[in-house]
Amino acid sequence: MPDPAADHRQTAGRFTDLVRSADPRSWDNPAPVDGWTARDVVGHLVEWFPGFLQGGAGITLPSGPSPAVDPVGAWTSQADAVQALLDDPETPGKVLSNPHIGDVPLDQAIANFYTADVFMHTWDLARATGQPIALDEGRCAEMLAGMQPIDELLRSSGQYGPKVDVPESAPAMDRLMGFIGRDPGWSLS
Repeated sequence: MPDPAADHRQTAGRFTDLVRSADPRSWDNPAPVDGWTARDVVGHLVEWFPGFLQGGAGITLPSGPSPAVDPVGAWTSQADAVQALLDDPETPGKVLSNPHIGDVPLDQAIANFYTADVFMHTWDLARATGQPIALDEGRCAEMLAGMQPIDELLRSSGQYGPKVDVPESAPAMDRLMGFIGRDPGWSLS
C-alpha cells in the first residue's frame, strides 16, 4: 500500500487541479451521480469526512467556506487540512474507531475511505466540468478487485448505485465506474 500522506498529496492534488481549472459557470452542471451537480461532488467530499473523522478519532478539521458559496475554497481548505493531518508524524500512531470497520490506524482509515473516495469522485468532477480525465488504470483495477468480493455489502450501504454493465474488455477505469454505478460513456450534452 502506498504511503497515505503521499497518496493523498497526489490524489487530492489532481482533484485540486480540476477544482481550480473548472470554469466558474460549470459548478451547476449536472454530474454523473443522479441528482448531483459539479458543486455537489465537492460538497459530498467536504461534508461527510469531517464527521467521520470527528466521530471516529475525535479530530476536528478547521472549517472552510461552504461549497454552496465557494467550492474551490471549500475543497482547498479541506485538502490542506487533511494533508497536514497526514503529514503529522503522530497520525500513524492514532486510531480511528468506527462500529462498521472497527479500530483502524488513522492514516490507513483516511487512505482507505477518504482518499479512495476522492480518487473515484475525480472522474465525476472531471465529467461534470467538461475536463479530460484518465484515472490510473492500475489503481482502478486494484480498487475494482477489492470491491467486487463485497459487492452486496457495498450496495446495501446505499453509497453506490446499481451496477452499469461494462464489457470485461473495457479499460479498468470504465469497469470501476460501471461497478460503482456510473455510465462510463456519460458526458455533458
